Amino acid sequence: MDSVVVDMVAQSGNISLWLLVMQASWPVKLVMIGLGAASIWGWAIIIEKFFTVRRMNAANNRFEQSFWSGQSLEDLYMALGSRPALGLAAIFMAAMREWKRSQDAALRAGFQGVQKRIEKVMDVQIQKEMHDVEARLLFLATTGSAAPFIGLFGTVWGIMTSFQAIANSQNTNLAVVAPGIAEALFATAIGLLAAIPATIFYNMYTADATKIGTRLENFADEFSAIISRQLDERV
Repeated sequence: MDSVVVDMVAQSGNISLWLLVMQASWPVKLVMIGLGAASIWGWAIIIEKFFTVRRMNAANNRFEQSFWSGQSLEDLYMALGSRPALGLAAIFMAAMREWKRSQDAALRAGFQGVQKRIEKVMDVQIQKEMHDVEARLLFLATTGSAAPFIGLFGTVWGIMTSFQAIANSQNTNLAVVAPGIAEALFATAIGLLAAIPATIFYNMYTADATKIGTRLENFADEFSAIISRQLDERV
């Protein structure tokens, strides 16, 4: 810890967190800046995922209401054709496009293989939709697991700085020891502030992603059964 900080603490009797950050040694300062940036980016991801999950669930609810309303698949396809598709609607549109591309060939060569192609298209679309939901969640997981240890590094370095200050001044006065200890604890606090929300929201959004993925797969199975029945009627 810089001697300026020690002198200011000794004179004022107070420890300013801002002063500790500005006068901290470069390793600890880099730790603080890195953890602060990780915390800000983590909160940006948390807010973005909140709206992504909310938008996905709302779009799925609207589509299911339309899908099970009794209108024909062709009418629903035409109605959704002019709007951007999301979630279940995107899976439905992908399956219907493949169905229309395969109709002419199926009429000439039979319907074998059509359902498999439609199922494959739906599987690919599910992966695309889930990629949007799960994107950047790995950063939250990494921050939640690594931030406390990075903060611990700052803590260790700050304590080492305190012992060095004691050795240099040959004085165990609190004004000599306190700045390094405060620097150490502040680094730990920033690490926890970054890690705790990241861990909580990572678990929450992972659970949401699992529910959305299950919903998409269930719809794909149901729609595959509908396609199978229609193919059987045409044979």
